[in-house]
Amino acid sequence: MGYSAWLECFDEKCKAQYDLTEVIYNCRECGSLLQVVHDRDELIKTSANQWIRTFEERKRKNSWPYGSGVWKMKEWVMPRVENENIVSMFEGESNLFWAERLGKEIGVPDLWIKLCGNSHTGSFKDLGMTVLVSMVKQIIAEGGDIRAVACASTGDTSAALSAYCAAAGLNSVVFLPRNKISPEQLIQPISNGSLVLALDTDFDGCMKIVQEVTNDNTIYLANSKNSLRIEGQKTVSIEIAQQFDWNAPDVIVIPGGNLGNISAIGKGFLLMEHVGIISKRPKIVCAQAQNANPLYKHYKSGWNDFEPVAAKSTLASAIQIGDPVSLKKAVTILKKFDGVVEQASEQELAAACARGDRTGMYTCPHTGVALAALFKMVDRGEIKKSDKVVVISTAHGLKFSQFKIDYHQNNLRDIISEHANEPKIIPANLDDVKKALDEHLKN
Repeated sequence: MGYSAWLECFDEKCKAQYDLTEVIYNCRECGSLLQVVHDRDELIKTSANQWIRTFEERKRKNSWPYGSGVWKMKEWVMPRVENENIVSMFEGESNLFWAERLGKEIGVPDLWIKLCGNSHTGSFKDLGMTVLVSMVKQIIAEGGDIRAVACASTGDTSAALSAYCAAAGLNSVVFLPRNKISPEQLIQPISNGSLVLALDTDFDGCMKIVQEVTNDNTIYLANSKNSLRIEGQKTVSIEIAQQFDWNAPDVIVIPGGNLGNISAIGKGFLLMEHVGIISKRPKIVCAQAQNANPLYKHYKSGWNDFEPVAAKSTLASAIQIGDPVSLKKAVTILKKFDGVVEQASEQELAAACARGDRTGMYTCPHTGVALAALFKMVDRGEIKKSDKVVVISTAHGLKFSQFKIDYHQNNLRDIISEHANEPKIIPANLDDVKKALDEHLKN
């Protein structure tokens, strides 16, 4: 069938349209951000039940490219890309972990963690990057001149970009804030052959430079300002609904930095609502680090005039962003989803990570921000015992091993490691081992 999509100005008063293969990130008419818009009239010609059957039949199958958690929904994501130009590592289909023990501890037994970090490069960024890099291949196939794909990053975007470009045989360039990302994140684009430029600035400074660089249309911008990535990331919400037998949860808690994920996940739920798959919307909670909390301040002001902040250093380095690109899109979604914004201090996010880990998780610090926000809202009675709650875990904890080591060795500055668990060094003899066992197991 003739499924189609296009770029459209996000400003309701403008709505200028552009082809998906155009190298454009802001509206030429008014300067606003763009969004991908699908022909919804065409989509609803297929019934909700038929869409469900199609997605179920494709799930984890080997028919290219539909086995991917993103591309099994190709008609909803990017019908414009020909299958031979799709660059996929069968991303998505990440597991929804029932956090039964932690849920019982906090009084919310129906608590789930969407493990988006269980992906090729260890973060949810793979979901959007497969779409963006595939479109770059499509543009080149149609005669477009793109020499490289570039991004500013606090770690995870650069990892996804470098991996997908390497698989596609494309040049990638990443701008990183020097000494502000973990070694595990830094080594990923290095290993995948990117040109890595470490700048003496923060993410916002890197973002300003990459936007200047990509004024050259042969250098394609890969940050979430490019709305193509949102189309892949919105599959998180569709996948969650599928994992709940095509029902939406009551509450979703999402860590927020540049805020693309807020708009993406909301967009997925709105599309499912439009085609008739779901009939209710979840409450969306955006969780920010207190040291980088421009959206939280905007929310607390009653959504009055937004002011960027100078983001301070935070353990949740991937969301250390003071001037989020996707602000307007995120605010629009939060208003449609009874949205709330909460923040977490460094102490709160570190303790939440460790508490989650003690119940079987292995959390990145950004997931710790989301968990800390969840704990606060449960304590205040804003999330009820009967709610089905999903926390979006954005990256794998192994990308932040030094953070965890420092926590358990009590080496994090100004952090009290209340859940620290250091190895016990004892002589290699049976009596000392038995004594250690007895001391531990009596507690």
